[in-house]
Amino acid sequence: MEKVIHRAAGRGTKDLGWLLSKFSFSFSNYQNPVMKGFGTLRVFNDDTVQKGGGFGIHAHVNMEIISVMLQGKMNHKDTLGYTEVVEKDWVQIMSAGSGLRHEEYNIGDKEVKFLQIWIEPKLQNISPRYQKRLFNKEKRKNTLQTIVSSEEGAEHCWINQNATLSLGWFEQGQVYTYSFNATNKCIYIFVLEGSVAIDGETLTKRDAIGIWGTNSFEIKAEQESEFIVIETPVNQ
Repeated sequence: MEKVIHRAAGRGTKDLGWLLSKFSFSFSNYQNPVMKGFGTLRVFNDDTVQKGGGFGIHAHVNMEIISVMLQGKMNHKDTLGYTEVVEKDWVQIMSAGSGLRHEEYNIGDKEVKFLQIWIEPKLQNISPRYQKRLFNKEKRKNTLQTIVSSEEGAEHCWINQNATLSLGWFEQGQVYTYSFNATNKCIYIFVLEGSVAIDGETLTKRDAIGIWGTNSFEIKAEQESEFIVIETPVNQ
């Protein structure tokens, strides 16, 4: 098993007042030549948006863009005609494909906290696509709940890539064995709350680990913990 540890304190930071972003990989003003991504995972931003703040209309092309809502209420409006509102436990995904534009603002009465995740697509220039779904937290208690998959279905969002994203919420002492086909695949795990142990490494809040070169590994919750697991190709 090969691994790399990304500690919370080592992330890049951008503070615009209305937006506080923590960057796991090079993005915007944070450029780190050894932190360009992990496999086809290109962006992993831990964002906090103040009340009334937001991202004005802007364009994307050929990128899978996932938002995992952790707190608050945010609107979504795009050139596909969607006008949506997403809140805690909602996940939305855009397959930007041949191109679309969108905007997002905090329309609630408290901070919005969400994960902004970009993954390179499998197919280029597909017709743009938008989807959102609600994921009840109780359904991921002591297990992993699939939120995004390359296989279309009624229980998760669809992605234009051979990737799977899952959320976990584990009680202290629980152990989960993650098994997968490791051929051209890698795993990125980001701890949202609590503390977990993986292959002798302890990861606390906002720490992350990248894993490859194995077919399975154990995740042990040293405290009550929440985390996201991203399984994605190493390369196209």
